[in-house]
Amino acid sequence: MKALILAAGRGRRLGRISRGLNKCMLNLREKPLLEYSLDCAWGLEEIEEIVVVVGYKANNIIKRYGRAYKGKKIKYVKQEERKGLVHAIECAKAAVGPSDFMLMLGDELMIRPRHKEFIKNFKLKKVFALCGMVHVSAKDLVKKTYTVIQSKDKKIFRLIEKPNYIFNDLMGTGNCIFNNKIFDYIPKTPINQNRHEKELPDLIQCAIDDGRIVKSFIICDRYVNVNSKEEMKRTESYFAHI
Repeated sequence: MKALILAAGRGRRLGRISRGLNKCMLNLREKPLLEYSLDCAWGLEEIEEIVVVVGYKANNIIKRYGRAYKGKKIKYVKQEERKGLVHAIECAKAAVGPSDFMLMLGDELMIRPRHKEFIKNFKLKKVFALCGMVHVSAKDLVKKTYTVIQSKDKKIFRLIEKPNYIFNDLMGTGNCIFNNKIFDYIPKTPINQNRHEKELPDLIQCAIDDGRIVKSFIICDRYVNVNSKEEMKRTESYFAHI
């Protein structure tokens, strides 16, 4: 299995604090945000290689980490046009090759991540995809990513991007494990009419609608995807719970 980390973002919503800097390289507790995802991938013996999709200020990332992170091989893929998350996955198709892969975002922070159990769950249950979720006490946070409608055995029937109506406390993360054939569904994924790009929940929904088994997994205790100054501040409060 490979780890696919998406780190091409500009981070305009962060304002001055990300000026001239890829947002994944913002320092959090004296190390770049990206390194939290790199450390998770590095610590997993099942991950044989890390593929990093770069874009804005790509050379800063490549020069810092080179061809290996703590001895684990890194391969870089350039997303020439930043056309969204699904497009970034598509750009990495050749680098991922025939392997199944664990998707991660370079601008995420997870408190007490459970990636080892995540991979074990994917293999034991022989699912097509496994979506990393987190329970949130402030349900409005669900509106920032996506939620799911699922059965008692966590089989997902529908993913809802940035839901207007919140009916559970499940918040989707950018961490998912995919069978390699997920690439077959990228051409079938519709373009979101609001953002004018293909969205991750719609990609996964295409596989579900085709009869593929997708389940959820609680991947961590607390989670934030850093896209604003408010979210950057929230990361600091999360460390108090470690």
